[in-house]
Order: sequence, then structure tokens, then C-alpha cells
Amino acid sequence: MIEHQAMEIEIPETTMRKDEEEDEQPLSPAARVFHAPEFNCYVISVIGVKKKIEPDVIMEGLKQTLIRHPRFSSKMVSRRNKNSQTQIWVRTNVVVSDHVIVPDIQTQNIENANADKFLESYVSDLTLIPLDTSKPLWELHLLDLKTSDAENVAVLKFHHSLGDGMSLMALVLACMRKTSNPDELPTLPNQNRSSSRSSRLKAGSRGDFRFLWLIMVLWSAIMLVLNTMCDALEFIATAMFLKDTETPIKGDFRLSKHKQMSLVHRTVSLDDIKLIKNTMNMTVNDVVLGVTQAGLSQYLETRYEKKKKLGEDQRNSNHMPKIIRLRSAILVNLRPTTGIQDLSDMMAKGSKCRWGNWIGYIVFPFSIGLRKDPLEHLRSAKRIIDRKKNSLEAALTFIVGKLMIKSFGVKMAANIINRALSNTTMSFSNLIGPIEEISFFGHPIAYMAPSVYGHPHALTMHFQSYMNKMTISLTVDPTVISDTHRLLDDWEESLKNIKAAVQERGSIH
Repeated sequence: MIEHQAMEIEIPETTMRKDEEEDEQPLSPAARVFHAPEFNCYVISVIGVKKKIEPDVIMEGLKQTLIRHPRFSSKMVSRRNKNSQTQIWVRTNVVVSDHVIVPDIQTQNIENANADKFLESYVSDLTLIPLDTSKPLWELHLLDLKTSDAENVAVLKFHHSLGDGMSLMALVLACMRKTSNPDELPTLPNQNRSSSRSSRLKAGSRGDFRFLWLIMVLWSAIMLVLNTMCDALEFIATAMFLKDTETPIKGDFRLSKHKQMSLVHRTVSLDDIKLIKNTMNMTVNDVVLGVTQAGLSQYLETRYEKKKKLGEDQRNSNHMPKIIRLRSAILVNLRPTTGIQDLSDMMAKGSKCRWGNWIGYIVFPFSIGLRKDPLEHLRSAKRIIDRKKNSLEAALTFIVGKLMIKSFGVKMAANIINRALSNTTMSFSNLIGPIEEISFFGHPIAYMAPSVYGHPHALTMHFQSYMNKMTISLTVDPTVISDTHRLLDDWEESLKNIKAAVQERGSIH
């Protein structure tokens, strides 16, 4: 049983409303799609903490931060006009105890592995329970449950219409503070993505190299256009007829769109990933994609091997089909990054900052197959993602999505997007987290494992860095992938093999 203590929280007038227009705002096109029955998506984040959770402290902290954000203090209201129905956000008073759930867990009989299984079951059950639309679309579950990697656990659940994953996680981080200094916001690592390239271009643009530099720019522009055209044609083909191979990890959401999903996570060393990154001259994202390709290849080999009949020739070490089309939809944030400080100021002072669902998709083809040299997985993944970076595919999918909503309506647009994603196999995303230990209203964080469900994929892989760790979150359809921990084992084993190959290469050179 869950006991609630009614505690109405009045938001100060300065933060509750600036003027009458700000009390009501229409849902963005993307938010309306996320509310369509064909594409009803939620973001869920499991947060492990290093001390026993104090619910009163958490609720007081939420009162000063999260519910001051307009989306977290607004409910969705549908209004019917003469010829159409509109959906708007309407500001409302927030009763925090209606959103914070503290289940009564009998922990005396739950220890170690059993606690991990209980958490997985609890979170899985949440995927079947829709949020109450009569109040703001979020809730926080506080579990007095000691697991193998945390003293207690908090589970945040948002509707995806509140914002894109990056915005929502940035907002959560804006509610947190450094453990070393409770007055300071979390620090994210600097990203100097193309400093070396730009410096070379600057150096090459002097004197006799200006002509060469101009040729390089023109060639890059031509390739950008060609790549974008090819990607656009592939996306159209995918929405119409181009399907991935029916592998053991590809789900079928045609009969049942709303399934119970399983969410599991595993934490590995970010230092190992950075070692590979620095040695191979890649980005963290390149390494994660390469290791994922290797892990999926090994997992599929095992699944196909199980399908082999007894007595069949076992001399062939590769049981997979020679050619497998397995593509992932990679979510790309197109909105200029909203800083954690900006979001903190929004909640503290009522100031404004960018917000919304500005996301596009990249269709990323994994090259599935066993390799004698595990580093080949890294090289092939890097080649593909480098080519995808020189394309406007993500921006194009975002723009086309908005045009489809305006031209055909939300239902038709949701159906087209749903069909395109259904013809791919999985989803993939990667977020950068704080580099120092942070606390959630005085509760030091052990790990963060965010993910999403509601879209037509039987497998979603999300990666979240935090300090010197990387947490892998899997959201899976258990009727398709029943051995989720085996998939995590194969991913971790692939990381070890690639690290060993990198170290061996370093010792040779």
C-alpha cells in the first residue's frame, strides 16, 4: 500500500504565470505525435543513490525546482473547435505527493540478486501503467530497496511530449548539485568536436593553400548534398517497403502496439572506452557503436546457433546468414543545447530558455558478422558514422515530420513514422553525463540509467556516462529477447576483447 499525505504546493505568482498567454500553450507538432496512439512514448530513468532515500527531503527539493518548470506544472487539455480538436498545456497547481510514490516494500526477504530482479520487475510493470492526464505528466517512484549497485533507487517517469530526452535529462541534472559543493551545478565535459579539423583548414587557407582549401570546401558541399539525397531516398524506401532482416531481435508491433517491456542496465568502465578512443583516434560515440556492433554480432550468432537442428554439420563456425540488414534509428538532438545553468535559472527565477522536442533520426546500418580482428567493428562503425555526419539526414527527417503533420494531420504522420521505424530493428542513443559525483537533493548518485519505450522496437540501447563509468540501458520486448542479460554479457565481453586488441596493437607499435 502507498500512503499519501496531501500537501498542496502553491507556486509563487511570479513563477506560476507571467501573463495570461503563458498559462496556456499549444502542444508542439512533435508533442502531438507522441500522444498519438500509434506512437505513445515515455521516458523512464532509473537512478541509483548511495544512501537511504528521505522522501520528505526529495519532495521539498522538487517543490523548489522541478515543478517550477512550465511543462512539469501543466496538464494536457484537449479542446474541440468547430472542425478540429486542439491540445494545449494549461498551468495548474501541483500536489507533489500525487506525483511522488513511495511503495511499501518488504525488504527483509529481498537481498542481492533478488533485489535486482525485483527492481527489473517493478520498472517493467510501470511500462503498462499510463500516466494520469488529469495532472502533469510525470511521476517519481522512491524505492527503499538495496540492490547490487545502489543503496536505494529512484525511478523517474515522464511522458515524451514534455520534451526530448536530452532536454529532460538536462532538466534532471539542473535539479542536482555537486556532492563536493552543494551550491554548484553538475559539470559536463567540454566537447571540442572539430578543433583539429578547423585548425588544419585555417592553416591550409593561408597563402598558396587557399585554392586547395576552396576545392575541399566545394567537394565537401557536393558530398553533403549527395549523401543527403541518398539518405532521403533510403528513408522514403524504409517508410514504404525496405525492411530489415527478420532476425531474432526484430520485433513485430503490428498486432499489439502497447507491450510490457523489460528494462535492464549494466555499468562498465568509461576509462576502458576512452583508452580505445584515444588509441584508435575516435570519439566515444564511435567506440560505443563499434562495440555494440560486435556485441550484437556475437549475440545473434548464439541465437542462430540455438536454432540449428541436432545432427547438422557443426563445422561451420558462423551460424548467421551471410547478409543481414540490421539498422538502428539513432536519435539526434537538433535544438541548440540548453545549458544546465539556463534550466536552473528558469526554475529559480522564472527566466526563459529553449525547450521542446527538436529531434531527428539517422538510420544507421550495423555490419553484422563475426570478425577475426575485433577492431574491424570499430573501423566499419566509424566509416559509417563519419559518412552520416556529412549528411543533413537528421534535419531532413525533422523538417519532413513537421510538414507531414501540417499536411496530413497527426494520425497520418504518426502512422508513417511508426511504419518507418517498424521496418528498422532497434533504437540507439548516447548522452554525456557529469564528470564529478552529484547528488539528488542530498542523495549521492551511484548511476543513472535512462531509456524510452512506446516506439515500435523490440530493442532500445541507451548509453549514459557518469564520472568514470558508462551505464548501458536496454529496453526490450521480453517475448522477442528473453535473455537480456546475455546481450549485456556479450556487449561487455566485446568491450574486453576490443580493449585487449587495442593494447596488443599498442605494445607491437
